[in-house]
Amino acid sequence: MRRAIKCAQKAALRGEVPVGAVIVKDGKVISTGYNKREEKKNALMHAELIAIDRACRKLGSWRLEECELYVTLEPCPMCAGAVANARIKKVYFGAYDSKMGAMNSVIDLSKYNFNHHFEAEGGILKEECASLLSDFFKKLRNKNERQSTNEQ
Repeated sequence: MRRAIKCAQKAALRGEVPVGAVIVKDGKVISTGYNKREEKKNALMHAELIAIDRACRKLGSWRLEECELYVTLEPCPMCAGAVANARIKKVYFGAYDSKMGAMNSVIDLSKYNFNHHFEAEGGILKEECASLLSDFFKKLRNKNERQSTNEQ
């Protein structure tokens, strides 16, 4: 999870929502990713999807059955679907997402009987992961407030 946090910090430095993801196989990191939605102007550029894409390329397969995903924020429905489709065996996430979380908070897609079942465990380094997000949005709000004040 510490490596995923470093990825999230990279995203924040680039003005992206600080979410980082790491895929591990046999105890070794095989891919990483962080949000790039703003940079790429693409709603699909979530940290998890980038990490999954890189893992598939590295392994030469879309099946990531022996892999685990570590991500700083509870995956959304799109990313949870990608986890199931890639056949990742387990997801570890940090902060819970009360608005879009699809592995416990809003819905738990890991409990559905899809063609592939994956496990999910949340709350890993929860406070550290949550503070990355809250600090980022606080800075963004302050910046927007300063800009609004300067425009008046």
